[in-house]
Amino acid sequence: MLKKRVAVLVSGGGTNLQALIDAQQSGVIKSGEIVLVISNVEGAYALERAKKHGIKAEVILKRECGGQRQFEEKLAEMLDAEKIDFIVLAGFMAILGADFTKKFENRIINIHPSLIPAFCGKGFYGLRVHEAALKYGVKVTGATVHFVNEIPDGGKIIMQKAVDILPGDTPEALQKRVMEQAEWVILPLALERICSENQ
Repeated sequence: MLKKRVAVLVSGGGTNLQALIDAQQSGVIKSGEIVLVISNVEGAYALERAKKHGIKAEVILKRECGGQRQFEEKLAEMLDAEKIDFIVLAGFMAILGADFTKKFENRIINIHPSLIPAFCGKGFYGLRVHEAALKYGVKVTGATVHFVNEIPDGGKIIMQKAVDILPGDTPEALQKRVMEQAEWVILPLALERICSENQ
């Protein structure tokens, strides 16, 4: 059985990428293999994580491409050249346009740090999501893995996991718990599911 070729798009430290690499090494992900990591930020630590594990790491900078369309064209070229089957957005801080998401329809997944449809969409990313959850006073939050379409956080949900909010939580403490208890658990499981279902 040929493994599905996976690319991971990153912008920062790459903790979700690390969770995927660990899951690949432990056998949680067995139907897919990460063969490419692309960052839109120079010097993102996620690139170091990729190199350490012998995964090809590339950088594409929007300002060097001349705009969003050219950036997405270059990104698509790179993905096509590596014959990528599935794309994982793991802390990728760039919105992808309708043309790009259409080209890779049902082949891009994203992890979002809330239970969609709560605290999602335009402007909800990173700590902002956890700040909003605490401000609103919800008792349960979590993470969602979903397919990516042209609407931010608007694609079909693949998997969700709930995480309790505790008294005295700060956005930072909540972010850490959601990562450890939900994001790092369901992202590898969701990737394995779509890779195995499409063999």
